[in-house]
Amino acid sequence: MTSDKQIQANRINAQKGGVKTVEGKAISKLNPIKHGLLSSEVLLKGESKQAYLELSQSLLESLQPIGAIEEMLVDRIIANIWRLRRMLEVERATMEWQKVHEIHSMHFEEKQDQIERNAIREMLINEDIEKLQRYETAVERSLYRALHELQRIQAARNGEKSPLPMALDVIIDHENEEKEG
Repeated sequence: MTSDKQIQANRINAQKGGVKTVEGKAISKLNPIKHGLLSSEVLLKGESKQAYLELSQSLLESLQPIGAIEEMLVDRIIANIWRLRRMLEVERATMEWQKVHEIHSMHFEEKQDQIERNAIREMLINEDIEKLQRYETAVERSLYRALHELQRIQAARNGEKSPLPMALDVIIDHENEEKEG
């Protein structure tokens, strides 16, 4: 609970008009980071809080959100970029483990280069890797949706013509064309 004395001090400070010093402005500029960006859903135990703060600060400076909606969208962008970085690390570790596991489980009568090729093939067709790739796609979609919406809102705020709220990704899959044809 906040004491009556603290409430009165807050009221007095609020009438002073905000931060005046360069140092104070530098600290207050980080306030969006302090308001929910470090939730346990984004930063996992063992991950670098400093790296996350650096990413957050860099994106806040680059995207320059104004208002709660833009800040929320930038929070979403930061979280998705962090998740993509995490996913790439998990993917790398999973593929390395799979490759080593396959090499050790293969027959040693085979030539070493054949063992390596088989291990790499098994590593690439692993179910876990496919799940990670689906996860990556979902996170990327969320990232780009937030980024596009932020761009639309900022364009409208700046008096520019707002781009349409849509993005179209075209994927040409020649492998499936051959199977269907």
